[in-house]
Amino acid sequence: MAGGWSRDGAVNEQIEASIAEELERMQARRRPVGESLSFCADCEEPIPEARRRALPGVKLCVDCAAERDGAVRLRGGINRRGSKDSQLK
Repeated sequence: MAGGWSRDGAVNEQIEASIAEELERMQARRRPVGESLSFCADCEEPIPEARRRALPGVKLCVDCAAERDGAVRLRGGINRRGSKDSQLK
């Protein structure tokens, strides 16, 4: 499929690159870094030793992490790889 001035397959490459970037961003957000905390950063309850060993760098207790994972987060709808027209919403 021709896409104007772009070469064949360019649109699919853009879509695949966008998906790959989003997956990297999501995976980086899930990986804790640094030293584990003894107490939860949100509720200040103790974090069990088994959790700290299983997830080095953990900052939240199980309840706070589950609550945060379940929360819906809205992100801006900026299409960096698309045309100017696709950004006009």
